[in-house]
Amino acid sequence: MATVTVGKPVPDFELPATGEQTVRLADLKGQNVVLYFYPKDNTPGCTLEGQNFRDMHPQFKKMNAVILGISRDSVDSHETFKENQSFPFDLLADEQEKVCKLFDVMKPKNMYGKEVIGVERSTFLIDAAGVLRQEWRKVKVEGHADEVLAAIKAL
Repeated sequence: MATVTVGKPVPDFELPATGEQTVRLADLKGQNVVLYFYPKDNTPGCTLEGQNFRDMHPQFKKMNAVILGISRDSVDSHETFKENQSFPFDLLADEQEKVCKLFDVMKPKNMYGKEVIGVERSTFLIDAAGVLRQEWRKVKVEGHADEVLAAIKAL
């Protein structure tokens, strides 16, 4: 399967999400979409990243942007994480890694001296026409939400 490329339209996909719904990229045309991939619900870095997007959500909304978090966790896990953190955006469950592979975020990682394949913290900005405008890979959480917002303002 091909992966996404900056400057090209993102292929449509759909995934189960919080709120007993299925989110489909094509249904979000006309809005900027921030897709942030994170390794695991309820872990320190992932929680902080979600909180940063949560706290800045009103500013993203003013820029006609939808924020969506994606990990390999189940919808049930996402529901608990979203509720505990009061996230105003949906979390998508990619248990089969279909969208993770489309965005090429599955990478070898070192976990306690053992190599495992996991989600590399990454964010993608898709414009209102469905074109990938920017990508951030190997994201450091601090200041990241500000960077993404600045990129949307620059569109």
